[in-house]
Amino acid sequence: MKFLIITYVNHKNVDKKYYAYEPYVKEMNIWINHVDEVEIVAPLDQGKKDAIDLAYKHDNLIFTKIPSIKFTSILSSLKSLLLLPRIIWVIYKACKRTDHIHLRSPGNIGLLGCFVQIIFPNKSKTAKYSGNWDFRSRQPVSYRLQKWILSNEFLTKNMKVLVYGIWPNQTKNILPFFTASFSKKEIENLRTIKDFNGNLKFVFVGSLVQGKRPLLAIQIIDKLNKSGIHSTLSIFGEGKLKNELQEYIAENDLNRFITLHGNVDKKELKSAYKQSHFVVLASKSEGWPKALAEGMFYGVIPIATEISCVNWMLDYGRRGIIIEPELVSATNKILSTLRNGNLESMSVASQQWSQKYTLEKFEQEITKLI
Repeated sequence: MKFLIITYVNHKNVDKKYYAYEPYVKEMNIWINHVDEVEIVAPLDQGKKDAIDLAYKHDNLIFTKIPSIKFTSILSSLKSLLLLPRIIWVIYKACKRTDHIHLRSPGNIGLLGCFVQIIFPNKSKTAKYSGNWDFRSRQPVSYRLQKWILSNEFLTKNMKVLVYGIWPNQTKNILPFFTASFSKKEIENLRTIKDFNGNLKFVFVGSLVQGKRPLLAIQIIDKLNKSGIHSTLSIFGEGKLKNELQEYIAENDLNRFITLHGNVDKKELKSAYKQSHFVVLASKSEGWPKALAEGMFYGVIPIATEISCVNWMLDYGRRGIIIEPELVSATNKILSTLRNGNLESMSVASQQWSQKYTLEKFEQEITKLI
């Protein structure tokens, strides 16, 4: 089988291998493990790979470069509009020569792929919508358009669309799905109880950008300490807010409680989860919040805003703490849970749920789709 991946994810070519964001490539390596030929249509950067990049593993892989496009300013929008015909033509030719079209969505490239796939109603197709599938949420017009096209069975034929969470009133081609980070071999001590009586360790894992609200996580830890709850926060990730966060930590004398680690490899991140009590992710938007699911795998109690499939993941507050994205309200909710909740039971419940979604189960489900 010839398998085509159309994606917005930026890639790097190092020593004749193609690298991209590790969780994404790790997932795609499972998909392509079951096909004969692979073609990737995606943007290609000139930068060096770093700790969070991983290489594709396939002996028969072709990479077709397309330019990245963005519409964040008048100039970038004009440039992107001029590039559209070329990108659409490249995607069309790739779709024509493949047996199976796999579309990664949302994103600008994903939107173009949504349009082009309409021309191929008889091709076998899958789409992975990695964003928030909730139609009630406020999202960019391009995201809403992609969701409409993908769920329209007249325009989108012979395609299974994988989404995060269980949503009412969906068309037959929309399938609830999940993402996995760890294997069965990494399940350790399912019933191990964390000690919540001493100093509490919090962890934040994600890009340091406004959408992830890392500053709110820092402010929550500050307020908890001022409330008499000795707490520390380890932050893993990079982003444009890093300098601003470092300044805030220094100005408010929080270096004793807050540590910025940058990007780290899986081994170090796994160690951090094992040592932590809570994982904080007060995002504005998510698809499958990987940091929450990974932390829960090791009994870390998730603290998150009510977005996407978070309510379902946290069983509506029975295996995690759902907060509002406001400092006082969020801190009070956490303090109330610390004082009155059964933290040990919540930790075990979160671990039991997450450990159902292993890489082995993920691969088993993928084989049913291609």
